[in-house]
Amino acid sequence: MARLRQVRRQVAAEAARIIATEGQHNYHAAKKKAAERIGISERLALPSNIEVKEALRQYQSLYGGSAHQQNLDELRRTAVRAMQMLGKFKPRLVGAVLDGTADEHSRVALHVFAESVEGVVLFFLERNIPFRQEQRQIRWHTGEHRTIQLVVSELEGREIELAVFEEVHLRQAPPSPIDGKPQQRASLHEVEYLLSGGL
Repeated sequence: MARLRQVRRQVAAEAARIIATEGQHNYHAAKKKAAERIGISERLALPSNIEVKEALRQYQSLYGGSAHQQNLDELRRTAVRAMQMLGKFKPRLVGAVLDGTADEHSRVALHVFAESVEGVVLFFLERNIPFRQEQRQIRWHTGEHRTIQLVVSELEGREIELAVFEEVHLRQAPPSPIDGKPQQRASLHEVEYLLSGGL
């Protein structure tokens, strides 16, 4: 058991390094790559996403220094400006920019709320803001998979990803891909408070 725990820690640490330095944000892919690099069979228990996230925090705190904090603050300032622009869609910041594990490759991920993705698309078209559409499969609270519509654009040289939800889902966030609990979300006011050093 001690050996297994050590293996999990090794893989988590290497997966964290891959996420932090190679722009790989898919935790499962990072764990597989880490196991291959270390020469460990995937059949051995791989670390959980929570263990990798904790290792990522440790890595960034050891090696990120002021550059990591500066990049994070810049991403959060970009998030504030995007949220101000998108106010009618009640935007909420989610993901790595909110929880502090973002790197220079991270998108600013926002949840926005509209009757349909077309309303968000029209907003960008009317303002001649370039964008593209993507889709993502997520696991819902019921255990089923749902396809979420994404609108991806750029602001201040940073990628902004808008996941479009119906307004009814403002009250209940989808499960986090990291730990399965409802995703943490922050309003514009909360992000501004975060930037001011309030949290």
